[in-house]
Amino acid sequence: MTSSQFNAKGRLHHLLTLADLPRDSLMALLERAAQFAVKPGAAAPRFDLLTGTTVAILFFEPSTRTRTSFELAARRLGAEVITLDLAFSSTMKGESLVDSLYTLQAMNMDLFVVRHGEPGVPETLAQHALPHVHIISAGEAHISHPTQGLLDVLTIRQHKRDFEKLAVAIVGDIRHSRVARSAVQALAILGTRDIRFAGPAELLPDDLAGEKFTNMDKALEGADVVMMLRIQKERMQAGLIPDEREYSRRYGLDGARLKLAKPGAIVMHPGPMNRGVEITSEIADGPQSVIREQVGNGVAVRMAVMAMLMSK
Repeated sequence: MTSSQFNAKGRLHHLLTLADLPRDSLMALLERAAQFAVKPGAAAPRFDLLTGTTVAILFFEPSTRTRTSFELAARRLGAEVITLDLAFSSTMKGESLVDSLYTLQAMNMDLFVVRHGEPGVPETLAQHALPHVHIISAGEAHISHPTQGLLDVLTIRQHKRDFEKLAVAIVGDIRHSRVARSAVQALAILGTRDIRFAGPAELLPDDLAGEKFTNMDKALEGADVVMMLRIQKERMQAGLIPDEREYSRRYGLDGARLKLAKPGAIVMHPGPMNRGVEITSEIADGPQSVIREQVGNGVAVRMAVMAMLMSK
C-alpha cells in the first residue's frame, strides 16, 4: 500500500492512486457515488455531510471538468470551498508547496484537492499534512488521475455489469495518459482481463498489462467498451504521431469502425475532445456515447470520495 494513503488503522485517509486500493474500498466508493448520481435535468440534492469543513482547490494545471466538478461536489456536501488562483499565489514568489500547505492548514483547511504536473506532489503533501487533513489527487503528471478512473468504471458499471467478461479497448496516447493508467488500475481491481491498447507504437505503454495493437481495427473487434483518449498537439510537434488527418485515418473512431465492436458497445472519452481527429461528432453525440454521463458521474464520484475520507 502507498504509505501515505492509509492511516494507522488501514483506513483510506487520502486518495492519491487507485493502484493499491482494496476491492472492497473501490466498491464502497462506487456504491456511494451511485447514491449521489443525479440524472440530467433533475434537481441536485444538498447534504450537510461536510458542514463546518473547508475544502481548498489547488490546480497547478488548467482544468474545466475536474476542477468544476470538485467545487460542485464539495458545495453539495455542505463544505465551504476555497479555489486558489495560483497565478497570484505565493508559490509564484518562490514559496515551496509544503510551506503553502502549512500556511493553509494554519487557516483550518480540512481537505486539499491538488492537480500538479510534477510526479510525487500529492504524496509529498500527504506526508506533511496534519493528522486531520485529507489530500485528494486531481491528476498527477502522467502517472494517475484516481477520481477519473473511478468515474470511468462507475459509468461502465451503469451499462455493463460483469467486469470480468468485458473487453475494453483504449485508443490513443496511452503512454502519456494518467487517465488511462487509473482506468486500467480500476478495471484490474474489478477483474477485467481483456484490456487492449491501440495507437502508434511510440504512444503505446510499456508499463501496463494488456494487449497492444498498432492496428486499431483489430483492437476494436468484439470490444464492449471503447475508450478514446485526447491527442495532445505536442506529440505531433515532437514527431511521435502523424499529422491530424493521417492520425484520424488510422486511429479516429467513426461509424464504420464502431461496427467492429460488439453491438451495444459504449463509447467513452475523458475530454476535452478533438472532434474530427480522435472521434467524429456522429459518434461523440450518438446513441452509444456515454461521454456526457461520464461528466455527470464525475460530480457523484468526487462527492463519494470526500464523504468517505471525511466521515467519522
